[in-house]
Amino acid sequence: MEFIPVAGPWITQKEIEYVADAAAHGWYENADAYPRRFERAFAEYLGVRFAVCLPSCTSAIHLSLLALGVGPGDEVVVPEITWIASAAPVSYVGATPVFADVDRRTWCLSPESFERSITPRTRAVIPVDLYGGVADLPAIREVAARRGIAIVEDAAQAIGSELLGRKAGAFGDIGVFSFHGSKTVTTGEGGMLVTDREDLYRRVLVLRDHGRRPDEPRMFWNEEVAHKYKMSALQAALGVAQLERIEELLARKREIFEWYRAELGPEPGLELNFEGPGVKNTYWMVTVVPGEGRRLPKEDVIAAMRTRGIACRPYFYPLSSLPAYRHLGVAESAPLRHPVSYDIAPWGVNLPSGFHMDPLKVKRVCDALREILPR
Repeated sequence: MEFIPVAGPWITQKEIEYVADAAAHGWYENADAYPRRFERAFAEYLGVRFAVCLPSCTSAIHLSLLALGVGPGDEVVVPEITWIASAAPVSYVGATPVFADVDRRTWCLSPESFERSITPRTRAVIPVDLYGGVADLPAIREVAARRGIAIVEDAAQAIGSELLGRKAGAFGDIGVFSFHGSKTVTTGEGGMLVTDREDLYRRVLVLRDHGRRPDEPRMFWNEEVAHKYKMSALQAALGVAQLERIEELLARKREIFEWYRAELGPEPGLELNFEGPGVKNTYWMVTVVPGEGRRLPKEDVIAAMRTRGIACRPYFYPLSSLPAYRHLGVAESAPLRHPVSYDIAPWGVNLPSGFHMDPLKVKRVCDALREILPR
């Protein structure tokens, strides 16, 4: 029986031709042509002033915090439910991550928990648009503005998602994106930082290029020790082609979710990704959270699905539960303070959601899931 992977890109002849052109011509004086083209197109698509392509979303968050001046002694609020890449750059800059609970329906940062997590040391918040959904960013922005806190919107998983007609990633002081091979738009590996603030944009340009100012006439003149965070012409060429097909890619993602909804929607005790009023969810990862009476530990479900030739991913573990953050000393109290995260995380599973999916594969996945879960 054909193995069904959990994710996979959609590559056409357009992508192949653009990358081949970059391989043939994207060198020396042309090395920046595709990266600059990708940045301009991405900024226009998001409706923002500036975009900077980078090697990863993690590097984008790192540069965001540096540009905002976050450092030792500061705190940054991060939702419990996200990949560690959302929080690790907080440690890179010497600050302390403070974890907050998520909303029960959206699985994104709870504005109420965010506000309860604020202390006099809080400098920034990183709301994450999880699995293609969108956080309650108007409420988060209201709290952040009132308390003087910067927003770095992590839209790594939500390119093309919208809230009230505005694109995900365009709500914060800075927005960040991922183009990992599993993402809706891919460059293999890669990321993008976007902002409307020219001061942050100018600072990022220096920080990502070994501390060199773009307008410095001397080639090897470094004003500070900084970082090497750039995207190659080959990656950017792939990104340009993918972005030219963005509406086609997003439509297919939503179609895949509708196939799952048709199969699992009528099933009692199973919760799928939520799309609230004013939201366009692009469903990067179709996710199922079983309710009471239908629950098995997610690790057991994933193992059983694999024996049936189907790959799944676990819903993220609460960050406070990870050994990486044991030193913060918050693991014991977190389940009481963040009940939603700890109620959902043990059971949630990401189902195969790549562009290789079709209705027959979706039915096979759903039949296997129904067979495995208690009834």
